[in-house]
Amino acid sequence: MTAARTDAAIRPYHEIDLSSKAFWAKSAIEREASFAQLRDHSPVSWQPPVEDSWLPEPGDPGYWAVVRHADIVDVSRRSEVFISGLGVQFENLPPDVLRGSQSILAMDPPDHTKIRKLISAAFTPRQVKRIEDQIKRNASELVDAIAARGDSEFVSEVAAKLPMRTVCDMIGIDRDEQEKVAHAAEVITGWNDPEVRGGRERGPALAEVGWYLTKLARTLAAQRRAEPRDDLISALVNAEVDGERLNDIEISSFFTLLCVAGTDTTRQTATHAVKALTDFPDQRAWLLEDYDGRINNAIEEFVRWASPVMTFRRTAIEDTELAGQPIKAGEKVVMFYPSGNWDTAVFTDPDTFDLSRSPNPHVGFGGGGNHFCLGNQVAKSQLRALFRELLTRIPDFRAGDPVMLEGNFIHGVKSMPIHFTPEQS
Repeated sequence: MTAARTDAAIRPYHEIDLSSKAFWAKSAIEREASFAQLRDHSPVSWQPPVEDSWLPEPGDPGYWAVVRHADIVDVSRRSEVFISGLGVQFENLPPDVLRGSQSILAMDPPDHTKIRKLISAAFTPRQVKRIEDQIKRNASELVDAIAARGDSEFVSEVAAKLPMRTVCDMIGIDRDEQEKVAHAAEVITGWNDPEVRGGRERGPALAEVGWYLTKLARTLAAQRRAEPRDDLISALVNAEVDGERLNDIEISSFFTLLCVAGTDTTRQTATHAVKALTDFPDQRAWLLEDYDGRINNAIEEFVRWASPVMTFRRTAIEDTELAGQPIKAGEKVVMFYPSGNWDTAVFTDPDTFDLSRSPNPHVGFGGGGNHFCLGNQVAKSQLRALFRELLTRIPDFRAGDPVMLEGNFIHGVKSMPIHFTPEQS
C-alpha cells in the first residue's frame, strides 16, 4: 500500500480532469466529448481526488478512471481483484454511512454471497406477481391524477412517486409514511446538491435521514416478526438459507439501499425517456405501432440513454493490469457508465435514441458480475406499466427543459414540466 502511494504521488494527472465540480456542472453532451477523447487515447487515466469531497482522505493520491465498455465489464466481473467493500462511490464516505446505506453494494464475498442469497430468497414468484399487480395499479393512479389537466411537473408527480410507491408497497410501508421515506432517499442520493438537502450541512442532513430509515426498518422488522404480513419485510425477516437469517443490522441496511437504489434508477430513467421521446418523435411513433411487441427492447434503450447511475468505484487488492495499464494494490478505480454506454466500439451511432437497437449490452444496471442490479426486473416492470399509461392516455406529451441535479453519482433530474392534450372523461 505504501509503495502504491509513493508511486502515485509522482504520477501526473491526466489533462482531462474528471474530478472537478466544473466537469460535473457540464451537460451530458459536453461530458461525453471528454469521455470520447479518453476512450480513444487514455482509456484508463490517472485522476486527482474528487473536488469538494465530503470526507477528504489525507494523502489520497487519486484514482484510475475507466471509460471503455470492455474495461468496465472487466472490472465488474473481476470482483476477486477489484473489491467493493472499501466503498463504491469515489467520494470518501464514513464507514458508518457505508454500512448503513449501501448494504450488498459495499460487500464482497463471502458476506455478499450470503446476504444476496437471503435477499433473493425473499423474492418468491408470489412476491414478484404481487409486486407487478401493484405496479400496474400505481401507474394507472398516477396518470389518473394528471391526465385531465393538460400539464404536470413530471418528476415530483409521476417519476418519483411510482418507484417510491412500488418500494413502499413491496416493503409494507403505509402511505402516510411514504413522503418521509421519499425525502430521505432523495437526500441520500442528492447530498451534494444544496437544494436537495435544504441548505443544511451534509453531515447532519445525512445523519438525520439515515437514522430515520434505520429506525423505521427495525420497527417494521419487529412488527413483522410478531405479526407477519404478505410483504417483503415479512419475507426478509423469515428468509432462511443454510440455517441463517438476516439480523436487524443487515435488514435495516438493505432497507435503506432498497429505498434509495430501488427508486432512483426508475425515476431517472423514466424522466430521461420522456424527454427523449419528445426530442425523437419518430421513436415515439415506432413504439406506439406495436407497444407490447416493442416495449421490452425499448426499455433497454431507455436505460442506456439515461445512464441513471454515472459512477461506481472499486479498489484493487492486488497488483494487476487493466487495458495494459499496471494498477497497484490499494489503488482505486472508478467506472464511468455513461461513457461505456456511448462507446462506439459497442454502440453504432450512440448519440441516436434508437428504440430498435439490438443487441444493446448497456451497463446501465452494471457491467455484470456479482453486483449486477438485483432489482433490474422490478425497474423494467415499472417502466413497462408507466409508459403504457402515458402512451395510451396522453400520447402527445411534450417535455420541457429539465433542471438537473448537482453531483457525480446520479444522472438526476430535479424537475421537468410536461404538457399534453387533456384526457377526456
